[in-house]
Amino acid sequence: MKHDIASRSDIEQLVNAFYDRVKTDDLLGPVFTDVVKVHWEKHLPVMYQFWENVLFYTGGYEGNPIEIHKHINQLIPLQAAHFARWNELFSATVDAMFAGEKAILAKQRAFSIATVMQIKVLQ
Repeated sequence: MKHDIASRSDIEQLVNAFYDRVKTDDLLGPVFTDVVKVHWEKHLPVMYQFWENVLFYTGGYEGNPIEIHKHINQLIPLQAAHFARWNELFSATVDAMFAGEKAILAKQRAFSIATVMQIKVLQ
C-alpha cells in the first residue's frame, strides 16, 4: 500500500524517480542532457529543497526558476508540449509512488507551477 509524502526522504525518492523518467523521455530528455547538460549532482539537491519547500514550507529553497527557464528557452525554444509532458511525467511518478493529501498537493502545485512558468517563459 502506498503512503503519503511525509519526509525529505520521500521527496528525494520522488524527485529521483521523476528525473529518471525525464532523462529517458523522448521529448524532455534531450533538453536536459543535450541542451542544458544538467549536472545532476547539483540539480537534484536543489530540486529536493524546492519540493520540500513547496510541500512542507521549509523556506529552504532560494532560486529563480522562471529566469532559469527563460534562459533555457533562449537555448531551445520551449513549447507548451514540453510543459504538458513535464506535468504528465510528474503526476505519473507521484501516482506510482504515493497516495494521500501531500501527493495530491504535489500534483496540484506542479500543475500550477508549470502553468505560471509557461505563461512567463513563452510570452
